[in-house]
Amino acid sequence: MVSQRSEPFHRSPKLRPLNRILVNILLDGLLAAIAAPLARWLAAPQDGLLHPLWFLAGGAITLVVSGVPFRMPQQYWRFSGVSDLIGIAGASAASALLFSLALLIGKHNLPSPTFPVIYALVLLVMLGGLRVCYRLAYGRALRKAGQRRVVLIGVDAVADLYLRSIERNPEDGIRVVGLIALGTHQAGRRIHNVPILGHIEDVTEILDRLARMHTLPESLVVTEPTFRGEGLTKVLDAAAAHGIAVLRTPALTALTPAERVELRPIPLEDLLNRPQVPLDRDGMERMIGGRTVLVTGAGGSIGSELVRQIAHLGPARLILLDHGEFELWQIDTELAEQAPHVPRVALVADIRDENRIERIMAAYKPALVFHAAALKHVPIVEANPAEGLLTNVHGTRVVADAAARHGAQAMVVISTDKAVNPSSLMGAAKRAAEMYCQALDIQARASGNAQAMRCITVRFGNVLGSTGSVVPLFRRQLERGGPVTVTHPDMRRYFMTVSEAVGLVLQASVRGTHGAGLSDTDTLLRGGGIFVLDMGDPIKIVDLARQMIRLAGLRPEEDVGIRFTGMRPGEKLYEELFHGREAPVPTDNPGLLMAKPRVVDLQEVSHAVDQIAAFARQGNVEAALRILTLLVPEFTHNPDGNPSPASAQKVVAEGAPPLHSGSTEQVVQ
Repeated sequence: MVSQRSEPFHRSPKLRPLNRILVNILLDGLLAAIAAPLARWLAAPQDGLLHPLWFLAGGAITLVVSGVPFRMPQQYWRFSGVSDLIGIAGASAASALLFSLALLIGKHNLPSPTFPVIYALVLLVMLGGLRVCYRLAYGRALRKAGQRRVVLIGVDAVADLYLRSIERNPEDGIRVVGLIALGTHQAGRRIHNVPILGHIEDVTEILDRLARMHTLPESLVVTEPTFRGEGLTKVLDAAAAHGIAVLRTPALTALTPAERVELRPIPLEDLLNRPQVPLDRDGMERMIGGRTVLVTGAGGSIGSELVRQIAHLGPARLILLDHGEFELWQIDTELAEQAPHVPRVALVADIRDENRIERIMAAYKPALVFHAAALKHVPIVEANPAEGLLTNVHGTRVVADAAARHGAQAMVVISTDKAVNPSSLMGAAKRAAEMYCQALDIQARASGNAQAMRCITVRFGNVLGSTGSVVPLFRRQLERGGPVTVTHPDMRRYFMTVSEAVGLVLQASVRGTHGAGLSDTDTLLRGGGIFVLDMGDPIKIVDLARQMIRLAGLRPEEDVGIRFTGMRPGEKLYEELFHGREAPVPTDNPGLLMAKPRVVDLQEVSHAVDQIAAFARQGNVEAALRILTLLVPEFTHNPDGNPSPASAQKVVAEGAPPLHSGSTEQVVQ
């Protein structure tokens, strides 16, 4: 039989803090017993170092008693800091006074008038010195060969905080061997004895120098949250040349727990060098606050972000409409957790179903409608042309007409750069939807009726990480070990983060519904102007693939290959935000441009949409495309995915900037 014995007394977890306190008391008492005769000898060298035991015991007892108010027994030597040293100084002074007073009461003369001061200083040096030595020894013991050598990149104040966090947790296996500063005139200085190696502009030269000295770190760690864009891309390129990973620490407020530092990969969004555009938050709250808002396509990439941002602007009620049950459930569940105070209704509906949309508009009478529902994947729409035409053209008209009949103040239509000089069915269908909404808005503004529904169209490009975009595809391919597939080496697109795109959509909505009516922007709106988000410069998809491989800590073409698969049906080498005849016009809002494309009379475009929808329902795609081409004469269909000579010449002539150039983001529609 196995004997069952209770856990030994000294091993009880509840007694461990008590054991540590007793050890602190014994060690401090021993040091005080040694300090007492040493201080007496320093005060009166002629008396020698040998003294009776009661003298040593008196020093120990008085320190233990004096240390209690200063919590010396509870000090954690491993984390000793300035506050602990202050406590030691107070206890040392109190112990010296108490011991001197005890000598006088016991009718023993003080060795010299300076004995109390000398004794306090000796105690301070011995007690504080031992703690400092313990902390240094403990830290060195944990610096094993397996520790990661890292170089921090950031401003000195932020780097200081992270150095303190790392020092408190040597078990994390991080050893900072250098700093690269974002400020000037800092090279050669030290923070916590860690040298500042130079300025970020010299990161390539710094790494080359470390390589020659065989002291390259394993990782570069970015500590400054605002360091991104072109500077970060330069760091990634320099690190990739030496096979070094680049990581980022979380923001200080996100440290969980506060004393630990969790290193994370650099998010792709940080490489987009876009300035922060100030948004009219007050205007958004005036537009949304206290009103019923309906969002179509609420479960999609753009629709769900619209819902998130609108929920924080105080709507009276939020109507979530989507044809996909799972996506609708996801965003409804998220809102229940993140914005439970906002009344909401989740509706499954097809925007092509006129009766269903009519009943919804009649029942809820939304003041604002954000129309994000669409079929957006170019090759899929090419393979299902009738569905694409019915959803993107007919469905948009169904929503717009029903909203206008039931008193909506404004409808905001999400469009795409693929509607400009379209080569795909999806792009041409979105351009037809733009034209219908343009005509509807022109009629409303010309009517003089302030209650007539405004129809605002917002055009932009690809959104990083949206459903169907290249970013999730590249991530899946990297998880499988590659290769990463790119359709064409010259393929380029505009990119933007989804949160920024939606913020600017709301900004455009405010401007389109609450303009003073006297500016050039208002004049363009009355003539059918379309808001275009300022997307900056386009990015080569192959450059995006290379950066994602580097962000994964791998080397393009060596660790992970890049394979070109050829253009897909309907694709263009490059996308445009403006037609050739519509020069971009600045608006009176930052981040927003305006295009004034060709407009068509509402009756004419409505008749064309009727015909397109009728032929699409019959399955007569050829006839539907003939009508679509008449409505959108710039539509040059590319069903085989072959790059046109004009496209190739433009790409060669203009080139494409690297990933870090300019402001570069947009939404994959």
